Amino acid sequence: MLTGLNHFTLAVVNLSRSIEFYVALPGFRVAARWETGAYLSLGDLWLCLSLDESRVAEKQPDYTHYAFSVGQDDFEEVTAYLRLRNVIEWKSNSSEGNSFYFSDPDGHRLEVHVGSLASRLEQCRRHPYASMEFFD
Repeated sequence: MLTGLNHFTLAVVNLSRSIEFYVALPGFRVAARWETGAYLSLGDLWLCLSLDESRVAEKQPDYTHYAFSVGQDDFEEVTAYLRLRNVIEWKSNSSEGNSFYFSDPDGHRLEVHVGSLASRLEQCRRHPYASMEFFD
């Protein structure tokens, strides 16, 4: 069973400009930043800004997607159900926590994800991205 919205990932073409924009909004805080991205928090919301220059060309879909939370115990059941419905998988997971990336019928990119910003940051502290900084 899905339990809620997990995080937003927004593809951006100018990382510094995007970070400045979001931290200027009341409540957003930078949790971590690296060469090609940043994690921000707003209450329980986790926002990932991901540098994606393909957005400029508009020839390829970008990395913008919306993730829903799922418990570890339900992950396999949920992904099996989605596969039975013949959803289109658009990416393989390569980060902390189990994830399944799929598209809805209109091509919106979605994800079911096990984990949180806290678990992601913990993993990043052990294995940081290039030029990653943490803000406590």
